[in-house]
Amino acid sequence: MRKNIANKIAVAFLVVLVVTGCKTKKALTAAPAATTPVVVDNSKANTIAAIKDRQLNFKTFSGKANAQLNIDNDNKNVNMNIRIDHGKQIWVSISVTVLATFEVARAVITPDSIKIVNKLQGVYIKKPFSYVHNYAGKQVNFATVEALLTGNAIPEFLSTNADLKQANGNVSLSGSMQELLYTLVFNPDLKVRQLDLSNSAQQQSLQVTNNSFVLVDSRTLPSQIAINSNVKGKKININLEYSKVELDRALETPFNIPESYTPAN
Repeated sequence: MRKNIANKIAVAFLVVLVVTGCKTKKALTAAPAATTPVVVDNSKANTIAAIKDRQLNFKTFSGKANAQLNIDNDNKNVNMNIRIDHGKQIWVSISVTVLATFEVARAVITPDSIKIVNKLQGVYIKKPFSYVHNYAGKQVNFATVEALLTGNAIPEFLSTNADLKQANGNVSLSGSMQELLYTLVFNPDLKVRQLDLSNSAQQQSLQVTNNSFVLVDSRTLPSQIAINSNVKGKKININLEYSKVELDRALETPFNIPESYTPAN
């Protein structure tokens, strides 16, 4: 049974790394709702500049979370540790509790590579970053993963080529990029409220919805998120609940591949 759990989590693992978000516990402080929109005019360039200014600025990110994974209607509960060295490295550890808590997988992602160890089966994956494209569109890069993990807007979408709409204090940007259709919806505080991605040619769709926000060191982060992914008919839903988030602290990111481990098929 443990191997079956590990296999399903490994499939979801890469999806988590490119589409994840967070839902916090009461230990984190709720951010006050914006009473008036940040946007002060209808200029597209000025609005996009204001959105960029509202993105989370950090050197390091560290979060502990409980996650609910639903893979083709099969539910699994896991624990996750996520540590990010901005622009350099993303480190993730996944553990499960079956009578006792044990780590089942660990990964390190850089702009150039991805490495994953499956501790239950004694196998590993060591690939260039493009391996992620087996589970997500070719438009996904390291900056994309980092933006989604921290609740930021995907940088490439913040372009004056996008269509801009403003209504009821909300702002939306929509457009296309290399066969990928996207829509970003921002709340009055210019934080990402919803992201929709679709690529009909690759049979891929993704919806990420942020429902509330919290303050960490006076900075606003998404606190509740629902993730719905459909890749060629395979459905994965993810919900995370953070118990702790820290910014700009020293990180430890231990990772090694034991000599006894073999490459995964």
